[in-house]
Amino acid sequence: MVVSMTGFGRSKVVSGPFSVNVEIKTVNHRFSEYSIRMPRQLLKIEEKMKKKLNQHIRRGRVEVYVTLEGEGTVTRKVQVDWKLIEEYYQFIQSVKERYSIEGSISLNDILGREELVHIEESEFGNEELENAVIRALEEAVILLKQMRLAEGVELKKDITANLYQLESSVIELRRYAPLVVQGYKERLTKRMTEFLNGQYDEARILTEVAIFADKADINEEMTRLCSHVQQFLQTLEDQEPIGRKLDFLVQEMNREVNTIGSKANDSNIAKMVVEMKSLLEKLKEQIQNIE
Repeated sequence: MVVSMTGFGRSKVVSGPFSVNVEIKTVNHRFSEYSIRMPRQLLKIEEKMKKKLNQHIRRGRVEVYVTLEGEGTVTRKVQVDWKLIEEYYQFIQSVKERYSIEGSISLNDILGREELVHIEESEFGNEELENAVIRALEEAVILLKQMRLAEGVELKKDITANLYQLESSVIELRRYAPLVVQGYKERLTKRMTEFLNGQYDEARILTEVAIFADKADINEEMTRLCSHVQQFLQTLEDQEPIGRKLDFLVQEMNREVNTIGSKANDSNIAKMVVEMKSLLEKLKEQIQNIE
C-alpha cells in the first residue's frame, strides 16, 4: 500500500474546565523520528503517546504539539517568606532608630518586594487530563493518516504510469537490440568490400560480428530490468511499509540501465537510455515521500 509520509492532523478535546489541542505533522525522513512538545506535567505520558503514534505511523519525521487551555491546568498560590519579612521589618526599625529617620512601613513596601511575597504557579497533571490528551492525539493521528493515504493514492497513480512507460521502453529496446548487431554486420561487410575490392573473408567478418554481439549483448540487463519492474508493481500492493524496498528497486533498475548504456554501441539505444534514466529519476523523487 502506498502511504505518503507527508500529512497533518489537528484535534481539540474539551474536558471539564480545560481543553486540549493536539497538532501532528509528518514529513519525509529515512527512519522514524519523533519530536513532541507539550507542557511539563504531561512528560510522563510521552512514551504512551509514542506507542499510540506507532500504531499508525511507521516512518517519517513526526512533530507533535500539545497545548492546554483553561483555568484547570494551572494552580496559583501566594508564597510568603515570613521569616524574611520579620528580618526586613526589624532592619528598617533599626535604621530609623539609629539615624532618627521619620516615616512608617506600609503594606505596599512589603507587597512590592518579590523576595518577600510572590505568586507561584504550578502545573498539574491528573488522569482526566492525561486521558483527554490521549483522546485528542488519537483523533489527530487518524485525520493525519487519512491525509497520508489520500496523497498515497495520487502518488501510486503517477508511479504506476511512469512504471508502465518504463516497461514500454524496455519492450521497445528488446525489439530494437537485435538490429544493432545486424547493422554492425552490414556496415562491416560494406567497409571490407570497399577496402578489399569485393574480396573478403566471410569467416573473419562473422568472427568480428560475434565478438561485437557478445560485448553489446544486453539481454541479461533487460531481463533483470523487466523483473524489477514487476517486483515494483507487486510491492505497491503490499500492506507493510514499502518505501525502502522501492528505493532499493529503483537503485537496481538504474544500475541495469547504466550498464545497457555502456554496453550498447548505438545512438538510438543511447536515446532510449536517456529517457529511461529520466523516468527512473522521477520514480526516485516520488518514492522519497513513501512510508
